Amino acid sequence: MNNSKAVSVLFGLIVGIISTLTALLLGVSEGISLLTAAIISFSSSTLLFAIITENLFDKKISEIYSSFEKIRNKDFETVESDTSLLREVNPLKGINQEIYSYASLKQLEIDELKRLETFRREFLQDVSHELKTPLFSAQGFVHTLLDNINADKEIREKFLKKAAKSLDYLDLLVRDLLTISQMETGEIKMKMEAFDIVSLIDETVEQIEPIALSKKINVSVVKKDWKSVIVLADYYRIFQVLKNLLSNAIKYSVDNSTIEIQIEKRKKVVNLSVLDSGIGIPKNDRKRIFERFYRIDKSRSKKKGGTGLGLAIVKHIIEGHKTKIKLKSKINHGSRFSFNLKLAPNKKRKKKSLRKILKKQEVASL
Repeated sequence: MNNSKAVSVLFGLIVGIISTLTALLLGVSEGISLLTAAIISFSSSTLLFAIITENLFDKKISEIYSSFEKIRNKDFETVESDTSLLREVNPLKGINQEIYSYASLKQLEIDELKRLETFRREFLQDVSHELKTPLFSAQGFVHTLLDNINADKEIREKFLKKAAKSLDYLDLLVRDLLTISQMETGEIKMKMEAFDIVSLIDETVEQIEPIALSKKINVSVVKKDWKSVIVLADYYRIFQVLKNLLSNAIKYSVDNSTIEIQIEKRKKVVNLSVLDSGIGIPKNDRKRIFERFYRIDKSRSKKKGGTGLGLAIVKHIIEGHKTKIKLKSKINHGSRFSFNLKLAPNKKRKKKSLRKILKKQEVASL
């Protein structure tokens, strides 16, 4: 490009010199000399302008078309790395860069819209499938009862219990869907208050223990000599986290095993961990385990119950507390879920009753 400019300038100088000499030579002749000089000067200027235009503008326009072609092929890296345009000062450089920036931004927006559309479609498919299963089951049991209305009491009770179980699962699924939806839209805010996390853990274990005992699983709390640890968090939501983590651990632990809840007090936070000796989580599944409806083994997960939303709710609640849920797992050895909660800064704790709060939540959801 620099060579082309040099050639243009040199050619212009030569033409200018020739025009001047011609005008001087013709000036000694008749009165047409000025007109002839003007024509020659105009011609040479036009020729010089054409050469400059071809070199400065046409080439730049070709480069812009080349950039368009790269953008069409989504080759943004090549466009961005082409710094030859940046080394030259001309008005078309800015246009080229603006085109690239605008196209890159729009492509990112398109990619994000495609991602959201895929997510929406998959979510609707999952929800539709999850809702159909308990509905069809309950419907099937009710129709069986209607078709066998004269069946004995024992058979009727059997099908009624199955229908009730399907409807209970449906109710749980709808509640979980509502919870996670409200969290994502920001309708549910964390109500931070000071309370004793040790007391909450003990009450949660008491609630979950009957399920654990049915599999002969022992749930133990490792809390050293701490009688109480006051944290600043949302009492009910942390109860949900503990309950979901414990339910998940019981579900995937082998019979006659132990689940541990470890409490480790640190400088400004308390670290809570739930450890099981279950089947473990494969490495490829660990990043997706907190996604809605994601199940490692769908057939086995269905048999074990659960909505497939428990860990997704856990993730949202923990992130609402400005911290993260961590997972460590080893196949056939078990998993460890852990998170931190802030210690309350010398705040007077409020006495909490888990039963009263659960009853209040149940009334609110009606």
